Amino acid sequence: MMQDYLAGELSVRLELLEAAAGRGPLPDLRRLRHRVETCPLTELATATTGALAMADGLCWDSLSRGDMPAFSRQACLSAELRQFGICACLLAEE
Repeated sequence: MMQDYLAGELSVRLELLEAAAGRGPLPDLRRLRHRVETCPLTELATATTGALAMADGLCWDSLSRGDMPAFSRQACLSAELRQFGICACLLAEE
């Protein structure tokens, strides 16, 4: 049950991140969401780290285009994703 909850929460956060990208479908995020929904609990930490890297890339892309509203949404979602990862013991608190 716990694995389903963690995978579901992570999947929802990836879906929100994809929506905040505002650039149409993002195949890498969709593949990661599918992986999160089907992988064993032991792989969720790696998936969370990958999700944060993708969120970082989206933020930098928005900044480089001068799209501050998109950057703001993505940065908030990235912070929430990181906090979720820490609280779920999928990321180390640094």
